[in-house]
Amino acid sequence: MSQVQNGAEFEGISVHNFSEKILEQVVHFHVMKLSGGFFLWVGSAPVLSNLAVSMSSRYDLMPLSTLVMGDPSNTAPNSLAQRLAKKTKKQVFVSYSLPMTDSSLGLLVENRIKKELELHPEHF
Repeated sequence: MSQVQNGAEFEGISVHNFSEKILEQVVHFHVMKLSGGFFLWVGSAPVLSNLAVSMSSRYDLMPLSTLVMGDPSNTAPNSLAQRLAKKTKKQVFVSYSLPMTDSSLGLLVENRIKKELELHPEHF
């Protein structure tokens, strides 16, 4: 549903949830579609341990990305936000609350997000 304010059209926030068992672990995905972007939370337990934001820049081919909160040694949220911003051309907020014990988990999680983007682009 959209509405017009001061001559500009704004869409309301919509929420999309999905889950998948990846490497014997149930991973939950929560997407909040925002005006001009989206927030993506990925995790196995209800924890917001970090938050990164990324957006395109006219000065660089790679989107800008920064960690808003969390452990700066964990690059997963920044990297994922940057790749999703490049793919979608939108501002992306990412919270990635999965353990970094298995590098293949991150790749499988990202592939699952890409699959959901293809199946349901209206939610991103």
